[in-house]
Amino acid sequence: MSTSFSRRLRRLQSQKETALCVGLDPVPARFPPSLQDGRLRTDAVRAFCTTIVEATAPYACAFKPNFAFFEALGPAGLTVLDQVVTTIPDDCLVLGDAKRGDIGHSARHYAASIYEELGLDACTVSPYLGRDSVMPFLEHEGTCTFVLARTSNDGAADLQEACTCDGTPLYRHVARRVQAWNADAPGGAGLVVGATAPAALQDLRSLCPSLPFLVPGVGAQGGDAAAVMDAAATDEGPVLVNSSRSILYASEGPNYADAAADAARALRDALNGGASSSRGAPSPPA
Repeated sequence: MSTSFSRRLRRLQSQKETALCVGLDPVPARFPPSLQDGRLRTDAVRAFCTTIVEATAPYACAFKPNFAFFEALGPAGLTVLDQVVTTIPDDCLVLGDAKRGDIGHSARHYAASIYEELGLDACTVSPYLGRDSVMPFLEHEGTCTFVLARTSNDGAADLQEACTCDGTPLYRHVARRVQAWNADAPGGAGLVVGATAPAALQDLRSLCPSLPFLVPGVGAQGGDAAAVMDAAATDEGPVLVNSSRSILYASEGPNYADAAADAARALRDALNGGASSSRGAPSPPA
């Protein structure tokens, strides 16, 4: 039996003393002039991402390439994604931010592409189509499928809070279902919970004390690092805090790699400082 995702995550977080996940959302228009010198966009994205990975890996325990930015490159985009993934060191997990959500027959193929072909450790999915759209991902042992619960975007409350099931917000209903799906699955499930909704974050951690949380929204979206760790980091439930734009584009000049490293280091330190002594740098697995 393979080691569970949560156990691997805790081990890496303990070894590296970081809960930081660096999102890879490459936008060629924001690259430094040296990467906008007439070269192919695919070459520029590959060079930018591999440089960012090298610069920030010492301060991160995971990277999260967002499929949309690679798919926007056309047919060659998935090749570039695969090439970037191969540069991520072994002491960092790789999460595919794909937000897949389709009927079971299609979901099985989406899951195979992410976990078998690309060989990623985790991914994101939408639960809107229900159990049969998520379970094919949970069949992959040793992985973690993060299900969107209460997201960090401006429109999140339109459905996730405004809609209720038996008097409870939709995001809580999703979390309960994910816990149930996770109970009998070979692979693991987690929740995506935005840092921009601190009350929901704390509520969901109380509801789901052991599920891994992927927390976007720290940095460009305004989420507070210390508040996230105080609300979500526990001995039982691991948390990954993602930041993308505030690290990738800390500088759009020739010093972009150094600036990204500085931003990653600063956020790593803020995350460590934001946790209490009992919930600080993640503890090693039992």
